[in-house]
Amino acid sequence: MSQLSFFSAESVPPSVTDLTGVLAGPGQIVVAGTGARLSAVVDAHWRAVALAELISEAGLRPEVTRTEEDTPLVRTAVDVRLRALAQAWTRGAVKTVPSQWLPGPRELRAWTLASGSAEDDRYLLGLDPHAPDTFAPLASALMRVGIAPTLIGSRGGRPGLRITGRRRLARLVENVGEPPAGREALRQWPRVGTMIPGHPGEV
Repeated sequence: MSQLSFFSAESVPPSVTDLTGVLAGPGQIVVAGTGARLSAVVDAHWRAVALAELISEAGLRPEVTRTEEDTPLVRTAVDVRLRALAQAWTRGAVKTVPSQWLPGPRELRAWTLASGSAEDDRYLLGLDPHAPDTFAPLASALMRVGIAPTLIGSRGGRPGLRITGRRRLARLVENVGEPPAGREALRQWPRVGTMIPGHPGEV
């Protein structure tokens, strides 16, 4: 592995705001009493486990379980420290993106863990299909941190922000840090190059 950038996720102190990266993807946040709870339904168990670790690093208590449809679900305990995030990221019951939000390294790592997937020589950060009004603001936020994406699947299909080009991919890679352990996570982690996920030559 190449040496990590000074600005990578491993070099930034954990914070509750790291979890806004989950909200950029499939995450939901709801107010409960004086606090709030953040949750995300993901497509693989390794994602839930890795997000639980990120939640713990931020000083919150995670829970990994499954939905009634037997899909992996990770969520926080209700915590007063999440109340400000809930207020910033919702309008009524609708998810929104704060106008000044920028994804730093740990937010990008959370987003990648929640819904990132490798596509040949491109990378896709998944969006919340139930929150289409977040798509354009999230694309703009990525652009402002030097990772200009292309919005895909906004009308049906799986919506996401596709990142192409060596320079943009390299910027994403240097920010999100190392993948979680396991071959499945490695297949879905961003890289610079043209290796096709699952290719026999993949290490």
